[in-house]
Amino acid sequence: MNLRGNTVTGRVESAPDLRHVQIAVLAKAPVPGFAKTRLIPALGPAGAARLQRCLALRTVRTALVADLGPVTLWCAPDVQHRFFRALRRTSGIRCLAQPEGELGVRMHAAFVQQCSAGPVLLVGTDCPPMTPAHLRRAALALQEGADAVFHPAEDGGYVLVGLRRPQEALFSGMAWGTDRVMAATRARAGDLGIRMRELETLWDVDVVADLPRLQELLAGEDSTPGLERHRHRTTLELL
Repeated sequence: MNLRGNTVTGRVESAPDLRHVQIAVLAKAPVPGFAKTRLIPALGPAGAARLQRCLALRTVRTALVADLGPVTLWCAPDVQHRFFRALRRTSGIRCLAQPEGELGVRMHAAFVQQCSAGPVLLVGTDCPPMTPAHLRRAALALQEGADAVFHPAEDGGYVLVGLRRPQEALFSGMAWGTDRVMAATRARAGDLGIRMRELETLWDVDVVADLPRLQELLAGEDSTPGLERHRHRTTLELL
């Protein structure tokens, strides 16, 4: 049991056990012409696919380092791509196939599949500034009683959603890819009486205009020793 002291009463209290909060990652295979298509004008199909590989690896590592519950990778177009097979072999994470349908259908399916085992944080692979600390704070919000937790995105969407149980109404009929997604989600949650927590707004990598910011982030991390430095340098070479 994780214990902590109460500085007011002097009593020892149990801290929330965040290991019950799972992480689901929606990821595309790094296939040229399939992944990061809006970046192809700047990077070319192969370069965009290589960047997708780097971002997916970064996201999986962040999820594992957060040290929460099990991490599940929801794969598209299928789980048999060699990239997913290698991740499963080297990290031990579970890989499941994303179902057919628009984004809301696929997100809801992940919550339906996983929430029976406890709360779930769902992320994509497009948010390089997300850290293990962001994931732990989101998990804590759910453990402290929020029905839903979000990290909004600067472009009007969100980069993380966490739920204690499936909430199909938050996803169905949503105008995905617009700058109204977070506002519409907020309104729906209010109408449904969902207790929602919003955390720090983060940025993601969707379009060519986002690449200089990514380059700056990775350049700042380039002093990291060893393999991490090599990984950042490889990513920078794509830009």
